[in-house]
Amino acid sequence: MSKFAIRLLTLAMFSIALVAAPVVTKVYAAPDNEAPPPSSTKSKKKKSSEVSPSVEYAAFAKGYRAAYASIYDREDYAGAIEQLKALGHDDSAAVANLIGYSYRKLGDYKVSQIWYERALKADPNHVKTWQYYGLWQVEQGNRDQAQYHLNRIAALAGTNSEEYRSLAAALEKPPGTGLVY
Repeated sequence: MSKFAIRLLTLAMFSIALVAAPVVTKVYAAPDNEAPPPSSTKSKKKKSSEVSPSVEYAAFAKGYRAAYASIYDREDYAGAIEQLKALGHDDSAAVANLIGYSYRKLGDYKVSQIWYERALKADPNHVKTWQYYGLWQVEQGNRDQAQYHLNRIAALAGTNSEEYRSLAAALEKPPGTGLVY
């Protein structure tokens, strides 16, 4: 084979490999008990003396996990709300969702609704928010709305997901059976 043919063949193989290679993107599909990446809606320039993003994330993750434990381990919803708000990232769907959940568990449904809607505005595909807001709908007697939330979960995560099964189980209970989750 001539040098030109070898070069042409090598270029063709490289081009095919490049086109066939998967595109790698960052995906944060961690369960809500792991800290999501802190959202960065502030567009100010950082000085070199400011904290690096990895150190900032580590602090955020530690605070998020502490708030998560306050909610699910100690049922300290009021304390968790303060911890989550202190993170300074309540524009994150995961953080806003946990704030909404905590207000719901405290019985403040109006404020809870505001936080669930804020979470869905931040991320319309946040499955855990669709689940918790659906449970909120069940508790309020809005079964048609809860069914809508269930359908959204099915579209986003499938009918075998924990979020779908939880909300479906709540909808199977007869109306007026009290708080479900």
